[in-house]
Amino acid sequence: MNNTKVFKMSFAGVYPHYIQKAEKKGRTKVELDQVIFWLTGYDQQGLQQIIDNKTDFETFFAEAPQLKPNVSKIRGVICGYRVEEIEDPLMQKIRYLDKLVNELAKGKVMEKILRK
Repeated sequence: MNNTKVFKMSFAGVYPHYIQKAEKKGRTKVELDQVIFWLTGYDQQGLQQIIDNKTDFETFFAEAPQLKPNVSKIRGVICGYRVEEIEDPLMQKIRYLDKLVNELAKGKVMEKILRK
């Protein structure tokens, strides 16, 4: 699979879809941001800068302050692939984020989403 197109997609272009998905299921942007902060180590100012600069996913994850050390606890299927079996490290990080957004939208308790 050629992942280059996904890697070069602007995070700012996808972020509104994440918000919409969460809100459609009764969750909030604040909760979504909390999930993103937990996974990547960004804070509100850093995330806003990523959005304002239309940063691509490759740079978004490359410049993430600190990817959560226990991301390996994120397991399951997203887009037909088991996240724990994805070989490309960047694609795996993108799918980790997708998986967390899905869990949020499905109403999972925040404590479980954040693997506490």
